[in-house]
Parts: sequence; structure tokens; C-alpha cells
Amino acid sequence: MKIKVNRNCLWADTFVNGLSSLGVKYACISPGSRNTSLTIAFAKNKKIKSYLHIDERASAFFALGIAKAKHTPVALVCTSGTAVAEFYPAIIEAFKQRVPLIVCTADRPAELLNLGANQTIFQKDIYKNHIRFSADAGLPELSEKKLNALRMLTLKAFLTSSALDTGPVHINFPFDKPFEPDSFTDEIEEDLLVLSKTEFKNGAGSINKNNSGKNGWITEIAKEMKTSSKGIIIVGPGSYEKEFYKQCSELSDKLSYPILADASSGFRFTEFNKKNVIANYDAFLRSNEFIKKHSPELIIHFGRTVTSKYLDEYLSKCNSPRYMINEFGDWFDPSKKSIGAFKYAPEDFCGEVLTKLNKLKREQNSDSWLKDFIFADKTAELIKNGIIGNSIFASESGVINELIDLLPKDSNLMISNSMPIRDFDNFASLQTKKISLFYNRGASGIDGIISTALGIASSTNKTTILLTGDLAFYYDLSGFLAAAKYKIPLIVILINNNGGGIFKMLPVSKQKTIFDDFFMASHNLDFKPFVKGFGGNYFLVKSRSGFIKNFSQALGKKEFSVLEIKTDMTESLNIRNDYWNTVTEKLSE
Repeated sequence: MKIKVNRNCLWADTFVNGLSSLGVKYACISPGSRNTSLTIAFAKNKKIKSYLHIDERASAFFALGIAKAKHTPVALVCTSGTAVAEFYPAIIEAFKQRVPLIVCTADRPAELLNLGANQTIFQKDIYKNHIRFSADAGLPELSEKKLNALRMLTLKAFLTSSALDTGPVHINFPFDKPFEPDSFTDEIEEDLLVLSKTEFKNGAGSINKNNSGKNGWITEIAKEMKTSSKGIIIVGPGSYEKEFYKQCSELSDKLSYPILADASSGFRFTEFNKKNVIANYDAFLRSNEFIKKHSPELIIHFGRTVTSKYLDEYLSKCNSPRYMINEFGDWFDPSKKSIGAFKYAPEDFCGEVLTKLNKLKREQNSDSWLKDFIFADKTAELIKNGIIGNSIFASESGVINELIDLLPKDSNLMISNSMPIRDFDNFASLQTKKISLFYNRGASGIDGIISTALGIASSTNKTTILLTGDLAFYYDLSGFLAAAKYKIPLIVILINNNGGGIFKMLPVSKQKTIFDDFFMASHNLDFKPFVKGFGGNYFLVKSRSGFIKNFSQALGKKEFSVLEIKTDMTESLNIRNDYWNTVTEKLSE
């Protein structure tokens, strides 16, 4: 028996049903005409939760946040034309941080290119410099061969995004009118309709991610460790398994190597023994005296490029062997001094090295090397508590640990780029409180920060807090539309220094006239009406006691809340410099 169908809708149903059977549970959709068939297919699929976003850029960053929190591909849908380009900033971030997104862009038929057709641009391979896989699905054709080809394309996109080459993938979908399901275009056999609804068999979307191949290089590293008493372990930004922190701590104990833990690694906020974890290295590595006496013989680097400028400079001056270990074998060394990047799960690497060291019957190192780092770290911590802990409330550096103290256990903390992430890395102390950390450090842009945090908050059952600056806040105000629409109780800590305070730390700040006009970007905005306009709760925080009270009030709200803290960038810079200079002087004595 033949059945009347709309070919675009059947094509879209085949694709979306395939995604849902593979495990895709979330989609972010922006309204349009050309993507009608895709939108309907996602909207009616009960296994996928779909969010509507007017702003494609906000939609893409919202999807990025969900994918970060859930570690699974999220579908992203838009119409043709410049809407496609609005996805690009988030795609770049996803590419650089290996976040799984399945980007679905609707398009005009190829024959309309270069003819002045409305809302028609060159969409095929538009993301080619920042995409893990890209394909054009072609105009829908209702044959068994073409539908099966679409199903295989769906499978390939999912497997690439989730495991084979984790990150964003792009499928461009040309459609010709009509798009609506009640506008019939074809009569087909029932077998084709069944094919469009057929789910992939169990296991089709899984892949063995275990480490494989010959691992002789691990034995060589273990041998180097056996003869290197002065080594350091770098734990850069990254999403680590719980087991890694335990295994890395054991490795550190075995070798008497200090662990220099980037705040974004989460190592400072675990329940495991952190006796060898160093948090204040950015301060004491400003001391030339310390650096001269502490040149390592071996460096093991887990995760991404470190946040600290002074740690990065220290590493670039070291001529010792340096090994980068991460799940994908990605290169995170701008100085290009590393021996290589090795594709290995960090927790597995630590476990295997520990086993090999035990077989090598390695004697315990002298701990004098480790004690020097611990002494410098504790010295900097005491000075930090004295200078920053007793500073004025609205000090940007002082807010960091005050916020950490307020965070509920096992909450999410999203940290914006520019000064917040640097201050967090510079000043966040070791804690026993477990915190899940999120950040957009792939390309380190200030765009889409609010939307990313909202995506994280919407897809988890944890209290979610965003720490952001005023320029990033301004840049993504439209993201709050989703917060209002979906009643997402995000808590935003807004550090407002009225412009680009980070540039105060650069030499260009001495060019007074040009600096004030073209770098400071003072906006003099009153953010309260914006927050109220989107239906949020607004608090202007003026004291430590007020911060505690307002944060507690925000925790009980069902709507999103913004706690604005106005700071003086010059005063904040003076406090930072006082701390850093005092640490350097103390270690030089």
C-alpha cells in the first residue's frame, strides 16, 4: 500500500529518529522557515528535549553548556543564511575544547547559489577550519538507497562527535519547498516509512575508548622518572575522572614531585589528599631567585595549556624533557619544547606508571625538592591571607575565596574569561569542598558566557553559579531570554569594574589618551533594568555581610539572580601587585 508523505519531513524524521536511538537527548533550535522539517522532527520526538532560542549565537552556546555538563552530543538547528554564521563562535570553542555538538543547518538548493536568491550563502564547509567532520546531506530523495545513506551519515556524525574525533560535526541539509507535513510531495511504499522509523541496534552508537597499542613509551618515561629526582607534575585545565586525582596523588608521593594544579583542573577542590598540590605557583614563580634554584629534570603535563602566564614562562625556560598526556593526544605547549603529546587517559597513565615504577624497584627520592615548593606555596598562602584576605571588600582578587566559601557542596561553578579565570587561578586556595568547574578556555572568548552557564544549569540538578565580568555580561545579555523562558535559577556573580580592567596590567596602559579611549571600553551601564526586564532578581552587593545575605537569598529563588559587585580596577590592581611583590621579596630573603 502506498502512503502520501512530504519528502522533507520523512527525510528529517529519518535523521532525528536515528539520533535519538543513538542516545541524543537534547536539541537547541532557532526559528526559521527553511529548517521547518527539521524543527518539526525534533519537536515531536519524545526522547529529545528541545529548547527554542531566538538568537542563534545564544542557542549555540547554550548547547555547548549542555554538552559540557552531560558529556554527550547535543543537536543544534537553524535556518539558512547568516543564521548559520551565528553558530560559529560556539563551534570554534567546541572544536578547541572537544565538546560534542551535532550542527544541523538548513539550506537552499545548490542551484540557487550565485543567482541572488534570498537568504542564500555558501554554507557547505563553512566551518571547515574548526570542525571534526562535515557533510552535505543533499536534497531529500525517497529511495531505500538514499535513506540508508542518510542513516549511515547520521551514525558517522554521532560516532565522530562522541568518540572517534570528539568535538563538533556539521551536516548541511538543503531543502526545497514545501516543508510542512500536510503538503504531500510523494507516494511511497510502506517499507520506506518503516525504514525512516527504524532505530539503530543496541551498541551501534558505542565505541571502545580503552587505551590500546604498544605502550613502550610509558616504560621509557618510568625509567626517566627513576633517575630524575627533581620533577614536576603539571595538571592543566581539563575534565578528569575522579580516579585520576587519587592516582596522580599516589604518583606524586612515590616520586616526591610537586603537583602544580591549575584551578580549572578541579584538583584544588577534591576530597583526596592534597599535601603535594601547589596552588600559589603564579605568585612565587615571579621570583627569579626561586626559578634559578629550581630547574626541573623532568616535566609531566596533564590536560590543556595552563592559565598562569608565569607558570607558562617558567615551563618555556625549562630545557628538561616534557611529556604531554591527554585523552586525545592534543598538543598544549605554545613554547614547543615538549617531547611529544601522548594519547592516553590520564588516570590510566598514572596507574600504569606506578606499576612499572614498583617493578623497577625505585628508591624513594629525597623530598627536599618537594619541600621547597611546599614551603613557597605556604609562604604565598600566608601572605595572600594577610594582604588579600584583609583588603577592602570590593577587591576583585578577594571575591574569589569569599565566593568559594559560599558555594554549596557539589555545586557547578562556571568561570568567565578575561580577569575572572585569571583571578580564580591566581587566588583560589585548596579546599576540601567538591566543586564542578566549567569554563570556555578553548578560544578564551568572552562571547556566550551567560548562555553556556544556562545550558549547564538547565541540564543538571546542581546549583549553578556563574562568575563573570561586566563586558562578558553585556556581550551575552540576550542569553537571559532562555533563563526567563525555561525558569533556570542560575546565580550570576557580576564583577563590574566598568570596562576592560585586564588591560591595566599591560604595557599599553602607559599610553594614557589612547588607552582610555580605545582599550578601557568604559560603558557606564546600569545593569539593574536589564536584569529586571528579563524577569531576574537583582542585588547590588556593597559589603561582605551583604554578599553572604544576598547569596543566601539567591539560593532560594526559582528565577535567575544577579549579584553585582562594583570594583575599582586601580585599587584592585594595587592589591594584586602588593601581594605579588611581597611574595617575591619574602622568597628572596
